[in-house]
Amino acid sequence: MGTRPRRTKSPTHNGTSHGASASKEEAGTNGQTKGDKMNGTIELSRRTKHDASPSAVTANLMSRESFSLDDLVPGTPQNKENNGANGFFDLPEHDQRNFGLLVLLYFLQGVPLGLATGSVPFLLKSHLSYGEIGIFSLASYPYSLKLLWSPIVDAVWSPKFGRRKSWILPIQLLSGIGMLWLGSHVESMMAATGQPGGSTIWNFTGWWFFLVLMCATQDIAVDGWALTLLSPANISYASTAQTVGLTAGQFLSYTVFLAFYSKDFANRWFRTEPLDHGLLGLGGYLAFWGWAYIAVTLGLGLLKREERTRNEDGVWDVYKIMWGVLKLKNVQTIILVHLIAKIGFQANDGVTNLKLLDKGLGTDNMALIVLIDFPFEIGLGYYAGKWSQQFTPMRLWCWGFAGRLVAAIIAQLTVIIFPAGGITGWYMLVVIASHVFSTFTNTVMFVAVSAFHAKVADPVIGGTYMTLLATVCNLGGTFPRYFVLRLVDAFTSATCHPPSNPKSTNTLTQPFSCALQPDKERCIAAGGTCDTYRDGYYLVNIVCVLFGVVSFILYIRPRVLQLQSLPLRAWRLSNSPQKH
Repeated sequence: MGTRPRRTKSPTHNGTSHGASASKEEAGTNGQTKGDKMNGTIELSRRTKHDASPSAVTANLMSRESFSLDDLVPGTPQNKENNGANGFFDLPEHDQRNFGLLVLLYFLQGVPLGLATGSVPFLLKSHLSYGEIGIFSLASYPYSLKLLWSPIVDAVWSPKFGRRKSWILPIQLLSGIGMLWLGSHVESMMAATGQPGGSTIWNFTGWWFFLVLMCATQDIAVDGWALTLLSPANISYASTAQTVGLTAGQFLSYTVFLAFYSKDFANRWFRTEPLDHGLLGLGGYLAFWGWAYIAVTLGLGLLKREERTRNEDGVWDVYKIMWGVLKLKNVQTIILVHLIAKIGFQANDGVTNLKLLDKGLGTDNMALIVLIDFPFEIGLGYYAGKWSQQFTPMRLWCWGFAGRLVAAIIAQLTVIIFPAGGITGWYMLVVIASHVFSTFTNTVMFVAVSAFHAKVADPVIGGTYMTLLATVCNLGGTFPRYFVLRLVDAFTSATCHPPSNPKSTNTLTQPFSCALQPDKERCIAAGGTCDTYRDGYYLVNIVCVLFGVVSFILYIRPRVLQLQSLPLRAWRLSNSPQKH
């Protein structure tokens, strides 16, 4: 692919023109598709041009004569405009077709993401330690770091294929081939990973890292294409397409797949005679979607023509702007807040549901809980959005932060009271209520901080500014996960006791530590008993919550409320166009 010449747009008189990176990601809605379900937390950023978006509202305020950068950050206004009065079936036929294409492309991204961040960690828990699952969590990092290479995706392309198809076609083809290869080997790899003579967890993680990297890169290109696929008057449907597509893909590969993978679920609801396997296998599922990726790629290459476009900003200009934003003192403060804010609930987000599986909840019940939690997540997100319009964003964010710490304590109590005699109806209700409350508090924080980012981001460089803030926010939820899972293993103390009446062929004669999952399996397979004297999950969760409480009271809450009270001038680059 060649590099197209680029030019820089000159700012308009009111400072609302788009600067670097705005040609790819307009200063628009920074909604995020929340993947914080059960095991993984990935908040997928979205930047779409939207006439009624918070950034557009900010630009409108800046164009008024009464506006001054010495004013405080404005509160979120009620959106009373008829944004998108036409229903979907009232759209022009070409917009309907392009909307369907966007939904399909986002859906394909959601399929491997749902597996990598949801289903696979649960399947690995049957024979891997928490520390090894922590290593696997590194596979989700590309979605939190895609800002680093997004300017390259926007700048380098071939005129022969088109600006977006130059990336989407090869990326989807590589993804399909990777899923086909992994589908033919994944069952044996999972069984051998972590076992003596088997592959290491790093090798297994590398393949999923590759798939998520492909999805993240595709997302950059599809985000940019969405701005030109739909008519300007109907551009708001681009964010709808992403929400529908990504959510459906992740839902299928997480909740639905886990349910049909579980032999207990299949035997209970679909079979008269029980079998030792579910209705779906991971290898066959990956192979099916690998072929689907290739088929969609061929169809896209042959049947869809991309309109000619021009680049507006140089790739190095975007990196220079990001560096300038990073040097702002207030941006450095909000970055520090983002990096430490989610430590308080990392044990709950990353370990609680794995611990429930370890206790014997079962993947079928886990899938049912996520299934029930899903509509609550959608409905509660709506109300969180309404509240973010009634209250100042970071004050609402603080309420969600406190609630999320409470949710972490409730989750630990839920694990403690796990019924010794097996799952009961009342306990399932307790687990469901705990998850709904945790989802609600997480949604409140997410909506509030997205609204705050949209308010303070300079509309002249809104795409770069908001993408940077969203990336740091995402990173704060991913980088502590590895260390938290490792600490759970480190603080767990368990001893394997040999059987009281060992057989002559039994090689288990001396007690040994069975804190790690492979040692626990070896103990049980030899007829021994693994007794846990100290569960590292309880200690790590308490430490995380205490850190969250102390940091919230002494630093986070005072800082975010102070940042919210600053004038808009404090968030602007010195060389960005301003109106006084």
